[in-house]
Amino acid sequence: MAGSLTITRIEAFDVRFPTARAHDGSDAMNPDPDYSAAYLILHTGDPALEGHGFAFTIGEGTDICVAAIRTLGMHLEGLVLEDAFADMGAFSRSLIGISHLRWLGPEKGVIHLATAAVLNAVWDLFGKVRGLPVWRLVAGMTPEELVGLVDFRYLTDALTPDQALDILRAAEPGKAERIAQLEASGYPAYTTSAGWLGYDDDKVRRLCQEALADGFTHFKLKVGRSLEDDLRRTRIAREVIGPDRQLMVDANQVWSVPEAIEWMHGLAEVRPMWIEEPTSPDDILGHAAIARAITPIKVATGEHVHNRVMFKQLFQANAVSYAQIDACRLASVNEVLAVQLLAARFGVPVCPHAGGVGLCELVVHLAAIDFVCVSGTMDGRVVEWVDHLHEQFLEPARVSRARYVMPRVPGYTQLLPESMDRYRYPDGTFWIEDAAR
Repeated sequence: MAGSLTITRIEAFDVRFPTARAHDGSDAMNPDPDYSAAYLILHTGDPALEGHGFAFTIGEGTDICVAAIRTLGMHLEGLVLEDAFADMGAFSRSLIGISHLRWLGPEKGVIHLATAAVLNAVWDLFGKVRGLPVWRLVAGMTPEELVGLVDFRYLTDALTPDQALDILRAAEPGKAERIAQLEASGYPAYTTSAGWLGYDDDKVRRLCQEALADGFTHFKLKVGRSLEDDLRRTRIAREVIGPDRQLMVDANQVWSVPEAIEWMHGLAEVRPMWIEEPTSPDDILGHAAIARAITPIKVATGEHVHNRVMFKQLFQANAVSYAQIDACRLASVNEVLAVQLLAARFGVPVCPHAGGVGLCELVVHLAAIDFVCVSGTMDGRVVEWVDHLHEQFLEPARVSRARYVMPRVPGYTQLLPESMDRYRYPDGTFWIEDAAR
């Protein structure tokens, strides 16, 4: 019985995939990332029922996040799951509010990544116990229940609980139809797979052609090391995709504010829809200055925005036109919902960041929650798609004709046991064999 289930043990470990060897994931700031996860399993009184969660990382340093997860996870041992499920908002706030751990943040850095991983695992368990994928679980909640998930501390100058309730109630009509629409035709995606910075021109051209044939209308390329190279590569992409499809570019935080403005004026000829992460994710006013200077090109950011308060300030400063929530940077579904509500209040489309290992599997749930419960629309919204490592998951993320297929397996997402055994670092079979070569 779910009512008697408790957390009996926390297991946390480091999982790394050797993506750097093919330059998959390469960008101006991260030339050789090994896509990785600080992964945890919540064991319960039922040996057949586990909660899986993780924070996305890129290789070295994953062990630090694993240590933070173990520290945080100690506070869950003995937790009665139905007590948490009865008020996930209060449970989330209690986890974030552990005073000596909060001092290390607060609500940012490694501790917040660990918080995301732990809460992702609890949401995974919540979905499994209820027999629903997380997006369907949340979609079935009332506006009042959804407001109860959100921590409104530091937000009420921009969004009050009553205003959030108004947004959610306005989205109530048509929820059943939107759920049916998602299940029938999915959610629109854009591809980043063609544009990693380590790929040569021929590979960029070939991958753009393949994505075009697969039905994609939105394509993203990494930029930021050389304006000359960026112009050549983006011209290739524009030539392949034609004048009417959307081209986006992503600098991964590499520029100062003046550099970003100058660089984007140089790239204006290829008509980018947005520049993603043009400067430090902490620089709210810098983003606003860039946004003013490069119009009509838009600014997108969010994958490294630490928390809901920073998103609030980005919206208040008119600094971003697209909010890119991240399933493992923010504190799971609760904080993502806060940002989605803020975005709705300010009229900013939410286009989730994905790409790294497991992120596509997670963010499809979050995009569905926004569509069903918050915004009620897909207009101006696309979700990032990167076509690698999905085979490592129990229910791989899938895109068909440039649209995400909705998850149907109960829970959030989880790695296959054989993938954990093979890529666990440093004692998985792949890494042992690699060290022996």
